[in-house]
Amino acid sequence: MKPISLIQFLIEERRAGHINAELTLLIEVVARACKRIAVATNKGAIGGVLGEAGTGNIQGEAQKKLDVISNEILLEANAWGGQLAACASEEMEDPQPIPDMYPKGNHLLLFDPLDGSSNIDVNISVGTIFSVLRCPDGISEPKAEHFLQPGATQLAAGYVVYGPATVLVLTFGYGTHEFTLDREVGSFTLSRRGIRIPEETAEFAINMSNQRHWEAPMQRYIGELLAGKDGPRGKDFNMRWVASMVADVHRIITRGGVFFYPLDAKIKSKGGKLRLMYEANPMAWIVEQAGGAATTGRERILDLQPAGLHQRVPVFLGSKNEVDVATHYHLQADNAQY
Repeated sequence: MKPISLIQFLIEERRAGHINAELTLLIEVVARACKRIAVATNKGAIGGVLGEAGTGNIQGEAQKKLDVISNEILLEANAWGGQLAACASEEMEDPQPIPDMYPKGNHLLLFDPLDGSSNIDVNISVGTIFSVLRCPDGISEPKAEHFLQPGATQLAAGYVVYGPATVLVLTFGYGTHEFTLDREVGSFTLSRRGIRIPEETAEFAINMSNQRHWEAPMQRYIGELLAGKDGPRGKDFNMRWVASMVADVHRIITRGGVFFYPLDAKIKSKGGKLRLMYEANPMAWIVEQAGGAATTGRERILDLQPAGLHQRVPVFLGSKNEVDVATHYHLQADNAQY
């Protein structure tokens, strides 16, 4: 069977009425930018891209050189194409307007240019996460408040993993699909269509070093998994933790599992660890479109009304039945307090 390129897939989606021409071009531009990021990432030490940039982002986190490079690549690639009204990055406090010299489109792009960048220097998979929203009607110069739309209104979401292979995972709300970069020809090729995450799993991803700070229902849930077949769950579970969300989620997309970044005492004042607009919403939609589930431990992520561009939330996502159990424990504990 002849391989299907990303552009062919996008044209087919357009013909099916799932996306319009503008969104088709926007995804092509983002994919092309991610190929440039893949090249920079693959060069490693010989490309002079490792180590700290000596700057901090809006969250007060130290930026890696590749954080800054990746952010610039995505901003530059999307400035002139005419598909965007504005874009927003996890690395910047405010949205980036489209320069006046270029035409503007009807879409808003949000991205985490290099997720998992703490892993860059040790050659572990990192990635890019992105989300596309519709620009509200009549808005020619979007501000932060115009980006604050629930995840359920996304038009497209995707991520790219820069690992042994460079892989793009994408959804428009009609299933989740995977494309692998063919380095020899320089294009993404469809490698899996209509991905399905198993509802049952025996694999979980969580940062166990935070266990002492977790809420009681999270302690209960993980305690049951660790008890294995001798405990109330009656089966053994394996733990995985890459500390790069794209890598952990891609494992779930590939073979099932669950990923948790729950609320804990250290981050409670911030509302959570992961950013709703740049990480939680796009990943939640990708996972749901593959038959999985995504909650904050208490409510569906995609139903949240964002309160700020850099809002943080707890994240529970992956195989549906395990996410449901963990969420049930949190709701049960909340009800017991009243």
